[in-house]
Amino acid sequence: MERAADTRHKIQLGGLVIKAGLDDLASNELLGALLEIKDILDSPDADQNLRKFMRRGRRVFEEDEKRREEKQQTRGDFE
Repeated sequence: MERAADTRHKIQLGGLVIKAGLDDLASNELLGALLEIKDILDSPDADQNLRKFMRRGRRVFEEDEKRREEKQQTRGDFE
């Protein structure tokens, strides 16, 4: 079961890369960007930066959910 969980986790991470619009980067560019983020999170301002990252990510997920709900409501209007 641990292998399946690991596979699922990797698939989810890949989905986040796509959602962030970073899937067109070369592997070395993406890794460099991720290492830059790690450096930011290793800095003295890590907590503040992490909260900023969380707010921005939450906003994207909420906007996606809102669009999905609106799309379902629109479909419901035609049924």
